[in-house]
Amino acid sequence: MTYNSADEVCKGSTDILEQQHLYPTEFLNTLNFLGMPPHALKLKKELPIMLLRNVNPSQGLCNGTRLIITDLGQFVIRAQILTGSNVGQTVLIPRITLTSTQTQWPFVMKRRQFPVKPCYAMTINKSQGQSLNHVGIYLPNPVFSHDQLYVAISQVTSPDGLKILMKEDGSPELKRRTRNIVFKETFDNLT
Repeated sequence: MTYNSADEVCKGSTDILEQQHLYPTEFLNTLNFLGMPPHALKLKKELPIMLLRNVNPSQGLCNGTRLIITDLGQFVIRAQILTGSNVGQTVLIPRITLTSTQTQWPFVMKRRQFPVKPCYAMTINKSQGQSLNHVGIYLPNPVFSHDQLYVAISQVTSPDGLKILMKEDGSPELKRRTRNIVFKETFDNLT
């Protein structure tokens, strides 16, 4: 199902009276902003999604919460929470009005849309604290940050569910190895 947003320029963000002629709806629909869902949001049942805003923190609906869609309605999405302390709880997600905060345009845009995006993959930092049955780690280069590889690998519940894809650089000793960077200096002054 495709959900189209309702986009408009926030009236208090510009001095121009005829702003709808200057920034028509068709143009606003083409814009994408960081942390905002797209104009045409394509969703289906059993699709994993991530919330982009705090909707109801007491129910566990916070920015970054991952859910799986169980039903698609005209005005709400029914989903089951996959992460956090409310795992397994069924919730309803309504359309809300989101505003662009950081933009290169001389106006603030308002977009009425479901505050979600499909979530097929996540960064190592976003995965912290998750327990997952299947984890695929893509390492085109060695991990560059302290203990980041350990965090990525430790999210899987069983070694059978772990797959790592590394880029081969031609040297045979690195085909099945990568470095886990640990700064030993951190332990120097511990008493």
